[in-house]
Amino acid sequence: MRVIVFGATGMVGQGVLRECLLAPDVTEVLVVTRTPTRVRHPKLREITHGDFADLGPIADRLDGYDACFYCLGVSSVGLDEEAYTRVSYDFPMAAARALAPLTPTMTFVYVSGSGTGADSRLMWARVKARTENDILRLFPNGYAFRPGFIQPTRGARSRTGWYNTVYALTAPLVPGLRRLAPGYVTTTDAIGRGMLRAAREGFPRHVVTNADLG
Repeated sequence: MRVIVFGATGMVGQGVLRECLLAPDVTEVLVVTRTPTRVRHPKLREITHGDFADLGPIADRLDGYDACFYCLGVSSVGLDEEAYTRVSYDFPMAAARALAPLTPTMTFVYVSGSGTGADSRLMWARVKARTENDILRLFPNGYAFRPGFIQPTRGARSRTGWYNTVYALTAPLVPGLRRLAPGYVTTTDAIGRGMLRAAREGFPRHVVTNADLG
């Protein structure tokens, strides 16, 4: 299986990349990134690209892949709707529109978030709902992953500094939270394994929650 990963330098993407590199049935992982991962592995290929809203210049290098795991995201804190939409709608849709004509049957997994909804009062939730809907229209094998609280594992770290502080402070509470509310907590490892499951065998529903990921 050949896989493309967007957002491999972020917290979720780090976990997904690790799981892909460990999987025996994944023969190649192509990372599309603005910042090199600094990871070295025989399976790993990287394309450094500056404009995620326009993948035309690299489109010919994206053909022939079985799955795309789209992990690129940004916090909505401090962003207006236009700026947030650029990262959370324009960028993933550029990837989806570039890949769909090349491999319509590929598995495309978009990392959304728990609470996403078109009728939500929260701007980020409405933007992500629009992205989910448009991606699922393009890909019969498309999935929207809606994780809740994500525990970073295996050294994965967020690129948002204060997120890492929050994760460090809450880490002692996570085991108890997992026992009390197992459907609300997941890990970067579990998300990566879930994406590989989506590519291998699929899920019963196209919207995948923490409860599905374990």
